[in-house]
Amino acid sequence: MGKNLYQKVFDRHVVSRLSSGQYQVLIGLHLVHEVTSPQAFALLRDRGLKVKYPNRTFATVDHIIPTEIRDRQRPLQDTLAEEMLQAIENNTREHGVSFFGAKSGHQGIVHVIGPEMGLTQPGMTIACGDSHTSTHGAFGSLAFGIGTSQVADILATQTMSLGRLKVRRITVTGKLAPGVYAKDVILAIIRKLGVNGGVGHAYEYAGPVIEAMSMEERMTLCNMSIEGGARIGYVNPDETTYAYLKGREYAPKGADWDKAVAYWKSIASDADATFDDEVVIDGSALAPQVTWGITPAQSVAVDESIPAAESFPESERPLIHEAYEYMSLEANQPIAGVPVDVVFIGSCTNGRISDLQEAADAVTKAVTAHPGLKVASTVRAMVVPGSEPVQKIAEELGLHKIFTDAGFQWREPGCSMCLAMNPDKLKNREVSASTSNRNFKGRQGSPSGRTLLMSPVMAVAAALTGKVTDARTFFNLSTTSAKQG
Repeated sequence: MGKNLYQKVFDRHVVSRLSSGQYQVLIGLHLVHEVTSPQAFALLRDRGLKVKYPNRTFATVDHIIPTEIRDRQRPLQDTLAEEMLQAIENNTREHGVSFFGAKSGHQGIVHVIGPEMGLTQPGMTIACGDSHTSTHGAFGSLAFGIGTSQVADILATQTMSLGRLKVRRITVTGKLAPGVYAKDVILAIIRKLGVNGGVGHAYEYAGPVIEAMSMEERMTLCNMSIEGGARIGYVNPDETTYAYLKGREYAPKGADWDKAVAYWKSIASDADATFDDEVVIDGSALAPQVTWGITPAQSVAVDESIPAAESFPESERPLIHEAYEYMSLEANQPIAGVPVDVVFIGSCTNGRISDLQEAADAVTKAVTAHPGLKVASTVRAMVVPGSEPVQKIAEELGLHKIFTDAGFQWREPGCSMCLAMNPDKLKNREVSASTSNRNFKGRQGSPSGRTLLMSPVMAVAAALTGKVTDARTFFNLSTTSAKQG
């Protein structure tokens, strides 16, 4: 009987079986940032330990770094942010860990720089003290978000303890319609299976829609696996994967490349692999998704209305009513037309070059059809590249000018208004149309701020109109060929 990718990669990295029933697993790549690493390095220092394999750990600054040039002057105005930045600079220097700081040419969101540098590769085990480490599963790796104590474990031993997961294969059939993107696919999956549907599981994404996606689209998909309760999510490596990695800085070279590809092919799920559960979703039937509530599962298609509480199981209804009250929305209210105050395009979910290109193309299309069209006067809109390389490519392509000419703010790389551990925050009860990954209460920096998750193209439509708008009709996408991003 064949094995799936999860089983193959997990088995290859087991060091020992622990008395707890869990496994000690070797971690091939450890990524760290400034928020969850200071305490971990302090634990090592207290115990007189060194980083076991510093060449397997890479660090960057992303969560607390300001995204406006004037705010990046050292020391940072936020004293806690400056302490975190100094800590990661000192810790990486002391332990010989590669650190990609601002203006290094590689600084950016940890889940953006890993893949673009070729650090993330198929068949790896990857860990990072960040929930959205599942992003890296797009390459056929097992990528785990971990806590600070586990960060310390990996720094000291290059291993961590893990239990085996069940594996659910999610097959997305058909072909996405124009105006429907990877962000819509994952929001639809979470809506169907729920925020706890994946607890105890790894999600394997498969099917024609997934196979047709670019690597950056697959990263968007895997990024939000954690929002559906899954520990990890992954896509089997294929020619798209190999083409993306070839020639990148840390990717294998020469004869090592051929050996690597042979290995990568071997770890893909076998044709007769078995799964603990299987779900099939018709990708052809999907429309652009928008969250209306306070969990990523509370979403609807842009042409639908907010569902009535009675349509949910009784156990879920208290949360539904809580969402109505917090969001100031009502059952049976159309989601289209809901006013927005802020638009944020960026994050580890949708801050890559293809996301920015797709958004810029939408701006160009709108401005061409309506000369002089700009961001609505009631909206402040920002575009934040996911990394310095993304920023460089975007500026070389002139994307920044497309955005700024239309009234968007163009920022420096960072997490920005996703978690809002920096100056980019919502104010009071503002409503944000966001391309990030979480719409929890207070997630974007204001205890009462409200977040509507959507794709970059949907976010552009919201910025230009000042309200949730169906991008398919606004940009007349039904008559054009669109990417799946």
